Amino acid sequence: MGRVSRPNVLVAILVATVLVLVAVTATAPAETVLVVEDVETGEQYLTEPVSDGSTVALEYTHSVEKSRVYDEYRVDDRTLVNTRMEFESYGWGLPARVDVTNVNGTLVYEPSEPIAELRTLSVSPGRIAGHTLIVDDRRYDLVAMTNANDVRIRVERRSLIEMIL
Repeated sequence: MGRVSRPNVLVAILVATVLVLVAVTATAPAETVLVVEDVETGEQYLTEPVSDGSTVALEYTHSVEKSRVYDEYRVDDRTLVNTRMEFESYGWGLPARVDVTNVNGTLVYEPSEPIAELRTLSVSPGRIAGHTLIVDDRRYDLVAMTNANDVRIRVERRSLIEMIL
């Protein structure tokens, strides 16, 4: 058996170090995205970059009251924190026993504590309700995008390798 030379050992250590660095870099979280996916199939309809503090909202017409509802969430790590609701009349599913402010005919509820902190938000986009997803200032027709299929909305961190693939 031959002896391993010192330069060969150094090259092997250098190659191993580079491979470890590449592996760590490729799997480390590089981007945070909002994901809208089909509940049954997992098909992803939308992946939109977000960051802590980004606003995610749903705007739709209430099925009974036939009035506008706006539910606002703040991205906090991988959680959606419900921070605001706007509605034009009281109806099923809307907060009836809370303090609201009337702003030009719109009832606004901004709780001192978050209403909910969710890892996943389930939505059944309705053709009559006309659900719109708003990510920061970008608007998406959730009904058209999903063909009115039930969806999960969540925040995830993606590594460089996941972004490439």
